[in-house]
Amino acid sequence: MSSRILILDCGSQFTQLIARRVREARVYSEIHPPTRSLEWIREWKPTGIILSGGPNSVTDEGAPTFDRGILDVAPVLGVCYGLQWITHAEGGKVVAGGGREYGRAEITVEEPAGMFAGFEKGEKTTVWMSHGDHVEAPPPGYVLTAGSAGNVVAGFRHATKPVHAIQFHSEVAHTVRGAEIIANFLFGVCHAEPDWTPGSFIEHEIAKIREMVGSKNVICGLSGGVDSSVAAALVHRAIGDQLTCVFVDTGLLRLHEREQVERTMGQHLGIKLVTVRAERRFLDSHAGEAEPEKQRRAIGHTFIDVFEDAPAQAGEHAEFLVQGTLYPDVIESTSAKGGPSATIKTHHNVGGLKPDMKFKLIEPLRELFKDEVRNVGRELGLPEEMVGRHPFPGPGLAIRVLGEVTEAALDTLRRADAIYLDEIRAAGLYNDIWQAFAVFLPVRSVGVMGDYRTYEHVIALRAVTSTDGMTADWFAFPHEVLGRISNRIINEVPGVNRVVYDVSSKPPATIEWE
Repeated sequence: MSSRILILDCGSQFTQLIARRVREARVYSEIHPPTRSLEWIREWKPTGIILSGGPNSVTDEGAPTFDRGILDVAPVLGVCYGLQWITHAEGGKVVAGGGREYGRAEITVEEPAGMFAGFEKGEKTTVWMSHGDHVEAPPPGYVLTAGSAGNVVAGFRHATKPVHAIQFHSEVAHTVRGAEIIANFLFGVCHAEPDWTPGSFIEHEIAKIREMVGSKNVICGLSGGVDSSVAAALVHRAIGDQLTCVFVDTGLLRLHEREQVERTMGQHLGIKLVTVRAERRFLDSHAGEAEPEKQRRAIGHTFIDVFEDAPAQAGEHAEFLVQGTLYPDVIESTSAKGGPSATIKTHHNVGGLKPDMKFKLIEPLRELFKDEVRNVGRELGLPEEMVGRHPFPGPGLAIRVLGEVTEAALDTLRRADAIYLDEIRAAGLYNDIWQAFAVFLPVRSVGVMGDYRTYEHVIALRAVTSTDGMTADWFAFPHEVLGRISNRIINEVPGVNRVVYDVSSKPPATIEWE
């Protein structure tokens, strides 16, 4: 790859979205912590540098900071906190509070060039703001490029050097022309070449996997979902029969999931597959536990225990474990690359891993979003029925039974979830939805059935639209579809007398309830 963009993570939950937008423009990018030295940055030889947003004020103790020499290494784009750091470093004034803006805002383009090439002077466009501090005027030597009703400064650039900054988040989908603004930086300012593709990613990962593994054996935790299937296909492309896939029936799967996985994987992947029945082991691992973080860790530890036992069942000695970890798992579990991002929740395959496990991890998809993984899967030749599946969490239905996870609750949820997905497919809506699932709530409600009072369980339905899983909107079902789903669940699933629909977006909610 002839071009690459270095993204320095100042702690924004949107940092990886910047990398995603850059990759969508077919330019390679990597995220690194703000602690990278100036010498390291120079040796990395970036085509351009992006300073991300973040939760700090630039004057906070311990706030991310950089050597000012970074502004002379390559073209620089400061986003949100990045703009404020450039202001502070270049002798301008950052003011705490007063000019805060959150959510959609309208900016006015003052200079239709550089970052705003293709716009007109005075043109207004909708962007996504998320800042408490603001800049009252560009620092000395800089020119105003955009403003907003809430802030005079929404963008500026250096008068002579290729240093640009914007107060808003161009990487977020709610910024209407965000992709165009990022493309202006990549191609107009940095003169990058668009040569990063799913094919080039596969080639790079295959070489890396072969170097890492050598002649040793590898097992892959195969769930049958998109992520683990693509990870398995990619590793298999690299090392062939050195890979054995292990499918674990946790007792936390959807209706007929094990049979479907065994059939689909054997037919399409041609990979050695071992099925481990561990239902009782998983249910016992978090029996009586209602706190979701502790449940996730217990499930994560049990997965590793099972995988450590699996090579003996498969007749193999394995030193490596393949996981289909994606970046949304990472960014919600811990900070990216050592940066200061906040932890949202622990994913079983990231923060829930045993610290003393014997495997070395192979996570070839760790830096990708779901849609990127689907494209890699298509490039690898996987069938659409596999790469187009809705996401399903590694801990399975355990995180969709709120409170204590029991066999009875799991059975009720399985039946309700199967009806829900069946009706979505029958209505031709499955491919319009990013993810849909039912949730078993730890409450009962009063109902009337056949003139008798009932006091039974409540099922919540969740369906969202998204492109990357980092932000999501609830799906607006036709009322008659919701009506059919509710009617079938209440009539066909014993112990349920009420169905509700979740109309929360992400943020503030997450997609899963736990």
